[in-house]
Amino acid sequence: MVLKKIQIALLSFLLFPCYLSAQEPIRPDSMLRFKQLIEDDQVVVMLDSLATLKIFEDTQFPNANQLQSWNAYADNDIPSFPDSIYIERIAQMNEQSPFEYIYNTDVKTFIELYGVRKRKLTARILGLSQIYFPLFEEQLDKFNMPLELKYLAVIESALNPVANSPAGAKGLWQFMYGTGKVYDLKVSTYVDDRFDPYKSTIAACEHLTDLYDIYGSWSLALAAYNSGAGNVNKAIRRAGGIKNFWAIKKYLPKETASYVPAFIAASYVITYANEHKIFPVDPGILYYEVDTVTVHNPLSFDQISEMLNIPMDEIIFLNPAYKHKVIPATAENPYKLRLRKKYVGSFMNNEYTLYAYKTKEGLAGEALAQLVSENYRESKLYTVRSGETVSSVAKKFHMSTSEVRSLNGLKNNYIKPNKKILVYTNPPKGKTQDGGIASSYVPEAASKEASASIARSGPNSDPGSSKPSTAQNQPDEIQQRIHVVRRGENLGLISRKYDCSVSDLMKWNRLKDPKIKVGQKLKVVSSNIASTSNVRAESNPRPKTTSANSQRFTYYTILSGDNLWDIANKFDVTVAQIKSLNSLKNHNRIKPGQKIKIPK
Repeated sequence: MVLKKIQIALLSFLLFPCYLSAQEPIRPDSMLRFKQLIEDDQVVVMLDSLATLKIFEDTQFPNANQLQSWNAYADNDIPSFPDSIYIERIAQMNEQSPFEYIYNTDVKTFIELYGVRKRKLTARILGLSQIYFPLFEEQLDKFNMPLELKYLAVIESALNPVANSPAGAKGLWQFMYGTGKVYDLKVSTYVDDRFDPYKSTIAACEHLTDLYDIYGSWSLALAAYNSGAGNVNKAIRRAGGIKNFWAIKKYLPKETASYVPAFIAASYVITYANEHKIFPVDPGILYYEVDTVTVHNPLSFDQISEMLNIPMDEIIFLNPAYKHKVIPATAENPYKLRLRKKYVGSFMNNEYTLYAYKTKEGLAGEALAQLVSENYRESKLYTVRSGETVSSVAKKFHMSTSEVRSLNGLKNNYIKPNKKILVYTNPPKGKTQDGGIASSYVPEAASKEASASIARSGPNSDPGSSKPSTAQNQPDEIQQRIHVVRRGENLGLISRKYDCSVSDLMKWNRLKDPKIKVGQKLKVVSSNIASTSNVRAESNPRPKTTSANSQRFTYYTILSGDNLWDIANKFDVTVAQIKSLNSLKNHNRIKPGQKIKIPK
C-alpha cells in the first residue's frame, strides 16, 4: 500500500506541470515556436548586423545621441495595441498607396519583430533612413515607381550598406553577382558596385520595373525580387494560374512566403514609429550633408583621412564599394568619392597634392598607381566541379585561398560541387597564365613592337574588321588585328576571345590601367594566324548574327514566359543594352513571337 501511494504521488508530481500549462491560455504575443522560426529568418540576420555597424559607435559626430537613444527603452515603455488599431492604420496606408497593404497574423508577427523584440535595432534603421530614404525616393520618382518601395531595402539589408548574406548577396539591395551583372553592377579586385548606394539603387529600380512588367503586381514583383521569377512562375502554375501573392504564398519558398508580410510590417512600423515610441538613433550624418567629388588618379582612403583630417570610419561608411580602401581611378576612367560637404572644398583645393601625399605607410603617387595596375582584376562566375576545394580553385585561377573565401564570404575551404562562386578572370599582372613570373614591362619596347606591328599590317587594313589583316615578309607569321571595344566588354572578356592574357593586351596597347572605353581600338597580336581566328566558343549558343550601322547584334524570338531580365542573363548582356538597341521604354512589355535585337 505504501509503495502504491509513493507511485501515485510521483505520477502526480510529473503530470502537474502539464496540467498547469493546459489551464494557462496561450498568449498570442508569445508564439514561442514561431518565434524560434523567425529568429533564423534572413530578415532577423540583417537586423542583427546593425548592432556592430561602426557608424553608430563614432563619438566624433556632432550632436550624436546614440548611447542615449540605445539605452532609453524599458520594458514598460513598449506600447501594445489591439488588432483593431493595426487594421485601421494599415487600411489607411492602403488607401494612400498603389501597394496592397493588408493585415493578418503573418504581418502581425513581423510587427512584433520590428516594434517589440528588435525595437532598438529598428531605431537604428530609422536613423539610417535619414541617409538613404531621400536617395531611394529620388530614384523611385525618376522611374515613376511607388515611393513605398524604399521599405524593400529595410527587408533586404536593414539599411546596412555593407550587408553581406550567406548566399553571397551584397549591399543595400542585396544583389547576387549574376543579377547585378545584368544591371551593369561590376565586381573587380578593388570595386564592388553592388555596395555602391547610388548604382545599386538605380539597378534595383530597373530590376523591379522589369519584374512589375512581367506580373503587373507589386507584391509578386517583390516575391520575384527575393526568390527569382522562376520560383514565382512555378507557384503561379501550381495555384492554377492565379496572379495573387496570397493565393500562391503556400507554394513559394519559406523565406519568400514571409517576404511580403515583412515588407508590410516594416512599412507600418516605420510609418507609425512615434506611436510605438521608437525614435531614430542618430548616425551623425544626413543625406543632404553629403556631396560627390571626382577622383582622377589612384587614391587611398589613408591619404584622404590623413591629409584632410577626415575620420576613416566616415570615409568607409560613405564609400562602401571600394573593397580595399583604394580608389583605382585614372584620367580616362575617373571614379566618384562621397564626402560630407564641409570637406569638399578642401578636397578640390588640394586634389593633386593629395595624389602625391605620402601616407604613414609610405604609399603614394606612382607606387599606388603601380600597385593598382598590377593587381586590378575583373571577376566572373565559376561552377565548382566534383572534388574541388577552395585551395584547388584558388590555385587554378592564380588566387590565394583567402581571396576566394573573401570574395565569396566562405568560412572554410569546403565548397559543394556545382556551386557557383566568384573568381578572377586573369592572374595578377606579375604572373603569367602558366604560373610563371612575367618579364618586366618596358613601355618603350612595347611602343616599338606596336609600331612595327602596325607597319606590317599595311596601310589598307580595315581597323574595324574582325578578320586578321594579311602580312607579308613575316618569318614568324606574326599577325595583328584591331578590336573595337563594345559596350559591356572588358580586357578579361577580350583576352578570352582572342586566347591571350590581359597583360598581353595591356602591353600591346601601352595601357597603364585595365580600364577601357566603348569604341576604343585595341591591337591584338598573335604569332599564329590560327590562334587569332579560332576564338573561344561562347557558353550560350546564339543565333546567326546580323550587322547594321556598324553595330553587331543577333535576333532573338521571344518565347512564352520570357522577360528582359532572363534574356539579358542568358546572353550575358544588360537589360539597358537590350532596351537601348530596341528602343524599349521602362514599362514596354515584350510579347511571345516578337523578334528583338540582342547586342553581340
